[in-house]
Parts: sequence; structure tokens; C-alpha cells
Amino acid sequence: QVQLVESGGGLVQAGGSLRLSCAASGRTFGNLHMGWFRQAPEKGREFVAAISWFGISTHYADSVKGRFTISRDNAKNTLYLQMNSLNLEDTAVYYCAADGDGPFSTTALAYDYWGQGTQVTVSL
Repeated sequence: QVQLVESGGGLVQAGGSLRLSCAASGRTFGNLHMGWFRQAPEKGREFVAAISWFGISTHYADSVKGRFTISRDNAKNTLYLQMNSLNLEDTAVYYCAADGDGPFSTTALAYDYWGQGTQVTVSL
């Protein structure tokens, strides 16, 4: 089992920045592929960014490429998402996810463990 706890969400003006964190416990963090997903009201959960075990590989959704950066600190068992140049379309609940037994993936179904989510609201 893996426990994931997100933090860092909040209200920010358009053009601003936020950094999300996800603290993991329960398994060796370095053995987990990690991802960020988000879900806006009345929309399905969508992929945002993912990072492989040791951070060698990263993937981003086209909508956040160049604005968001995913990173991990395996010594601290923590995943991060730096979000810059936020816009109204970034408003959503952001979820941290972990995949311990599959190939590196950007698909939500591939991830076995999920956090409770943290709300990000971007205003004008």
C-alpha cells in the first residue's frame, strides 16, 4: 500500500504560480512512477504530468507544457508540481498518483494509488 497526501493548492490570480507537493509513504518511493492528474467540475480526470522512478523521464500534457514542471525528491519521498503562468482553465482538483508495477504511463488506469486531491482555483 502507498499513502499519498497532496498539499499546496489554493486560490491564485491568473498569471500566478503555485507549487503542489505530494508526500508518499508505505513503499520505497524510488520504485514508483509518479503522476499528477486533475479534474475540473463536470469533466473527466485528465493527465497533467508524470515522472519515472528516478526522474529520468518526464511527460506533460500539451496544455501545460512549458508552464508546469514535475519533479521528485526520492530522499524526501516527495513529488512536486511547479505551476507557472496559471490560467482559468487550470482550475481543478489536482491528484497525485503512484504506479508501482507497470511501465511508465500517462494513463490514469495504470496508476494504483491516489491521493485525496488538492483544489487549485485560478481567478481573474
